[in-house]
Amino acid sequence: MSMGSVILAQTWESCSIEHGNTAREREKGSFGLFDQIVLTQERRDQCLLIWISHPTKRKKQNEQIRYNTQEEFTDKQSGNMMDECFHEKDYLVSRRIYSNRVFDQVHERQDQEIQSLREQLSRTCGCTDKWAVQKIKGLLPILDWLPKYPVKQWLPSDVVSGVTTGLVCCLQGVAYALLASVAPVYGLYSAFFPILTYFVLGTSRHISVGPFPVTCLMVGSVVLTLAPDEHFLRSVNITNVNETVTDERLMEVDVEAREAQRIMVACTMTVLVGLFQVAMGLMQVGFLVRYLSDPLVGGFTTAAAFHVFISQIKTILSVPTHNHNGFFSFAYTLIDVGRNINQTNTADLIAGLLTIFIVMVVKEINTKFQHKIPVPIPIEVIVTVIASAISHVMDLNSQYGASIVHSLPRGFAPAQPPNIALIGSILGSSFSTAVVGYAVAVSVAKVYAAKHDYTVDGNQELIAFGVSNIFGGCLSSFVASTALSRTAVQESTGGKSQIAGIISALMVMIVILALGPFLQPLQKSVLAGIVIANLKGMFMQISEVPVLWRQNRTDCLIWIATCLASIALGLDVGLLAGLVFEMGTVVVRTQFPSCATLGNVPNTDIYKNMKDYKNIDEIPGIKIFKCKSPIYFANIDYFKEKLRDEVGFDAVRVFKKRNKALKKIHKLIKKGKLQATEDGLVPVASLGVENKAFENEQGPELEEGASQPDSEVKVQVDWMSELPVGMSVPRVHIHSLVVDFSAVSFLDVVAAKSLKLVVKEFIRIGVSVYIAGCDGELVRRMEALSFFDEEVTRDLLFLSVHDAILFIQLETSSGNEQDPLAEKISQLQDDKEPLPFTEDEDLIETYDNQHLAIHGLSN
Repeated sequence: MSMGSVILAQTWESCSIEHGNTAREREKGSFGLFDQIVLTQERRDQCLLIWISHPTKRKKQNEQIRYNTQEEFTDKQSGNMMDECFHEKDYLVSRRIYSNRVFDQVHERQDQEIQSLREQLSRTCGCTDKWAVQKIKGLLPILDWLPKYPVKQWLPSDVVSGVTTGLVCCLQGVAYALLASVAPVYGLYSAFFPILTYFVLGTSRHISVGPFPVTCLMVGSVVLTLAPDEHFLRSVNITNVNETVTDERLMEVDVEAREAQRIMVACTMTVLVGLFQVAMGLMQVGFLVRYLSDPLVGGFTTAAAFHVFISQIKTILSVPTHNHNGFFSFAYTLIDVGRNINQTNTADLIAGLLTIFIVMVVKEINTKFQHKIPVPIPIEVIVTVIASAISHVMDLNSQYGASIVHSLPRGFAPAQPPNIALIGSILGSSFSTAVVGYAVAVSVAKVYAAKHDYTVDGNQELIAFGVSNIFGGCLSSFVASTALSRTAVQESTGGKSQIAGIISALMVMIVILALGPFLQPLQKSVLAGIVIANLKGMFMQISEVPVLWRQNRTDCLIWIATCLASIALGLDVGLLAGLVFEMGTVVVRTQFPSCATLGNVPNTDIYKNMKDYKNIDEIPGIKIFKCKSPIYFANIDYFKEKLRDEVGFDAVRVFKKRNKALKKIHKLIKKGKLQATEDGLVPVASLGVENKAFENEQGPELEEGASQPDSEVKVQVDWMSELPVGMSVPRVHIHSLVVDFSAVSFLDVVAAKSLKLVVKEFIRIGVSVYIAGCDGELVRRMEALSFFDEEVTRDLLFLSVHDAILFIQLETSSGNEQDPLAEKISQLQDDKEPLPFTEDEDLIETYDNQHLAIHGLSN
């Protein structure tokens, strides 16, 4: 607080304690310049007073306010104090010190109800009329929103949006068919059939379902791998005047057979993608897509845009290239383009470059003046119509050798089942494509859902896209997702619901049934130019890299690693590599968590990292250690290392050294070279000079071997001072350790066992351990893992660090604790008495020795 200071019983080391004859003790807290308040407390269940006083409002800094009992703190007196000392932003809190055990007793902790598997199934699968209706509406969202559709308000906007989006869908479908390496007409099918099923099953009102460049390219890479041109070569027939001769030396590609096989591969992959998506939706695992973080998706889509750009260069230049897939395929494609650059078709190059320039310029105008233009200029449609007309009038195919669409037949292709024999070859690629297509679609859907204040069901979206791909795959379509540019057109032109989507499908159907032949003269380089122009948004994601670097370098590395891996290794392998790298960063961040030593802000109950602030005090004799991560098998060793570094000693080594010192002290006492007294250990010989008087006094009895009665002398061994046995024992500067678990979300079995041993290691060298800030769920987890026993009890748990600190200070100030540095040494004269400590140091129970034992068994 900037306007006041919090006083919570201050540090009890500075408190003067007045012991009374009654059960209660009066304690006067000394608060320096602040008001001195006398608190009453009854052992550990005392009430604490938090006093907040604004410095400028204090009128009686040096006065003492005494109350023999807490009841004497009357409303009138408290009112006077508030009038004199309180600021309007100050507050007063009075409560006891809470350990977890006391808090659970006072506030009656409730045990969680554990249901049996049968009860859970009955509750989940119980069928009522209301439950059945909800499930049916969840599976068929159209039953929920269509009856509520406001026709007068939304229908005009949906019609305008549907017509505009439908024209864009037609052209993008034809263009993206080039990426999938199939005939352009199948792009129209892919822009039509998926919309029909999504209209019934989808939960997004704004996305435009259809081909997406990234998924099209992923399908195309599989198509080119399984159906390359080399598999469809045939001998050329040469027709003479009298006969037709087959020349085995000349080969040509059987285009019809190639196209039939390629669409079969694409459709089979599309059906398999849909099956994967439906299966994930039914298993309610849509959350798995959350592992595709924004940096990962950004890097992946940028790499995909790069691959799309490379694949369209050959179409823009109209040069022959081989089909390359796999690692560094882009490099081989560029090499082929460079070798055949002299075969560039000028007409195609000019048409492609003009298309890119015009489309990008007009799109910039649409973006800049989107608030002034009621409907975005459909530049793709305009360019396509003009280019088709010019190509038809000038006969660019015959006169200049331009590559055109050629065949765009009217009507729909007959339905065909997928080829089961291909499934084994496309299984992995289909799964990655299913994940990418869904992730992109849901990301876009959630953007517009947040903008228009409605929700999108991720699992239902999986089912909707899955069914759409299965349905479309059986009707000669390839994988459907959504494109941000097409969805932006649908939303910006006033689209309110999927009614706009179904109208856009009607526009595509009109083109398929009637207008298809008009696009046959269209140059492929124009379609490639439209594809490249629409990649601008994905390429602009590169500008996010400097921002990510400033915000979070780990996320920036994920972006860069995914992008480079996807460029170099291919999209499917690159996505897997990026995902593995992302998971690796999560593991590294939890395996090497941030740990800190906390200090107390004077006169407050606030504890902060000692390295972050100057005006923070470390409480003498107490170390406060905080771990900011879950503790599990992978980071427990790092946790122990950081704890050892922060406390400044190794508890196991301290115990071993003390054990050795006690052995030596015991032997010296038995030999008569060391005297154990109430005041400590007194050497018989000092500085190498024998003590004759002591030797003469004790010698005869020792020589005669007469047994003395066993006597036990309590000896205070001060481990902080130099020992008389000439051994170096690491010094322990603390008597208590508080571990802040407020940022720890869970423990596993290995971590619980190791942490329990760590607590015992500190306890046996006289350091009390307390754990603060544990969440209720974490406490239940610790109980389930058998963390507590007779030595490590639930009494070491406290609600907060400050509760633990106050309890420690009360215990040490009242003298309730035994001196942790005291060691009892039995001065026994009988040699047959067992040693009071372990003979074999290797039997010390530590987590480190468990590792040694395991390695020993394995050798």
